[in-house]
Amino acid sequence: MRDQKQSASMDAKVPQGPLADKWTQHKNHVNLVNPANKRSIDVIVVGTGLAGSSAAASLAEMGYNVKAFCFQDSPRRAHSIAAQGGINAAKNYQNDGDSTFRLFYDTIKGGDYRSREANVHRLAEVSANIIDQCVMQGVPFARDYGGMLDNRSFGGVQVSRTFYAKGQTGQQLLLGAYSALSRQIGQGKVEMFNRHEMMDVVVVDGKCRGIIARNLITGALERHSAHAVVLCTGGYGNTFFLSTNAMGSNASAAWKAHRKGSYFANPCYTQIHPTCIPVSDEAQSKLTLMSESLRNDGRIWVPKHKKDVAAIRSGALKPVDLVEEDRDYYLERRYPAFGNLVPRDVASRAAKERCDAGMGVNSSGQAVFLDFSSAIERYGKTAANVKGIESPSAEQIEDLGREAVEAKYGNLFQMYQQITADNPYETPMKIYPAVHYTMGGLWVDYNLMTTVPGLYAAGEANFSDHGANRLGASALMQGLADGYFVLPYTIGDYLADDIRTGAISTEGAEFDTAERGVRERIEALMGNGGTTPVDDFHRELGKIMWNKCGMSRNATDLQSAIIEIQALRERFYKDVRIPGRADQFNPELDKAGRVADFLELGELMCKDALERNESCGGHFREEHQNAEGEADRDDINFTHVSSWEFTGVPSEATLHKEELAFENVELKTRSYK
Repeated sequence: MRDQKQSASMDAKVPQGPLADKWTQHKNHVNLVNPANKRSIDVIVVGTGLAGSSAAASLAEMGYNVKAFCFQDSPRRAHSIAAQGGINAAKNYQNDGDSTFRLFYDTIKGGDYRSREANVHRLAEVSANIIDQCVMQGVPFARDYGGMLDNRSFGGVQVSRTFYAKGQTGQQLLLGAYSALSRQIGQGKVEMFNRHEMMDVVVVDGKCRGIIARNLITGALERHSAHAVVLCTGGYGNTFFLSTNAMGSNASAAWKAHRKGSYFANPCYTQIHPTCIPVSDEAQSKLTLMSESLRNDGRIWVPKHKKDVAAIRSGALKPVDLVEEDRDYYLERRYPAFGNLVPRDVASRAAKERCDAGMGVNSSGQAVFLDFSSAIERYGKTAANVKGIESPSAEQIEDLGREAVEAKYGNLFQMYQQITADNPYETPMKIYPAVHYTMGGLWVDYNLMTTVPGLYAAGEANFSDHGANRLGASALMQGLADGYFVLPYTIGDYLADDIRTGAISTEGAEFDTAERGVRERIEALMGNGGTTPVDDFHRELGKIMWNKCGMSRNATDLQSAIIEIQALRERFYKDVRIPGRADQFNPELDKAGRVADFLELGELMCKDALERNESCGGHFREEHQNAEGEADRDDINFTHVSSWEFTGVPSEATLHKEELAFENVELKTRSYK
């Protein structure tokens, strides 16, 4: 492996001036495109989740001609629909001290001081507008007894700022964004391309001018041109094979952009969600998330004694029969200030530590309990008081408590019971950490533009807001902030120079070269005569990634992981089996292309993790921990964004650093104790 190359610092184009004024002043001075000129400008939006649907709808409403692409049969299938717990906004409805600055500070701290201050403050600023926008769209947020929008708490904060719709918040928000998108489709301002996958971006004279897409029904390759392209294609968690992401979720669009010149930032920052249903079988292909909102009322514990662990595993002892003094509520013990509401990375590592110590409660030893018995009793007593029931019986308290819990979390409890056959009202849930979200992504500047002019990235596809760890309920916030309230301003600053450009032709040499490259790649995959199914390679990659670049990493494992992934990739191209033909509906071919990209991205993730000699957020290097087993950051050498430029071999990428300046918060050791 040749020596790593490194360049000078990068310019994020962050506006000058006080932090609280940067976004307002920037909006006041960006270039504008007048309504008549917008009608002659084309924009491509790839991906139709919350970021993509809101961006496409907003840009079309402003007058641009928009083409939107999704590989699903409908924008409503986007994985944003799976988000459960809520969306953050600093509206201080609970009168508990919340503010724009508090949301900004919590997000910076939650990201372990590895995010860009200006972007995070902008996110906090526009968060309140998102809620108002969604309410006007008819999103049925939960309300309190007085009719006001209700809030609940999420990990990493000490206020209640999370707006929610039971455990279906992502679904309801996506339906709102989809309704706005559908209106523009109906008016002819958005041309929707379902069942189309972006295969490459096209760069003409240094600017992104279109994409090559594949019709997934017919197999035909298509050329689409535009004055700008926006990627809203989500994260890369499925590199690990087993994750909470939909099985179709992939990183191919972002990776194609990376290969064409877009820098990939912080790929090692992967979020492990602490409350997922544990792996049950070797042949399992997906994991199921249980919303972090459950930690708002549920208490996490394991037995204190190994004899009780053995009894619970064997079925000789029921969890509900273990007395309180023999339970270890380890998050409450280790982090008394935040308890069960510590950030996800902290909760995940704590669960792993207990299970590694032999205290896991399922047959594999990789599960802890999430218990609602205390919440049921608490809510039941409150409900009895409200109803005027004097000296309620234990049965009455339990019945009333269950009703209250069902009103807040009912669909989540139903989902858990359907998957596990256990009734979580009667016995604690079993949970274990799993890959969920990725904080890394395409590097973007303050305007959300990548290092390729005219190519933008929004939502989880970019790296910009969450640092080394995302706080719960912030993904939906970022996706809608980017799509509704950031990109519509910033993209005009670039497109103002294109009002005289005219339509972009798809007949140029650059489109020819891009399409030819896509066709050759498909032919190579189809024609190798291999014998091994695609999933076998993906599963093997996932094991390498989870074991050596998962919840904890070390230099030895990361170095060997890079070598193993390179060998696996070589075998993949020699022996992957893809039945059928390329000129027809062929899901195995679609999957093979995505796994081929994961095999390159996984190598870069390991490279990034190897080069970052510190522990921060979701990146935990075993060599860098303090005496208490907590993350040990190195603020002298690693207070920067690591942005990688593709050079042909992922582990030989060129590193570009964006130095992070913290002028409005104190850079200090993160503590939730």
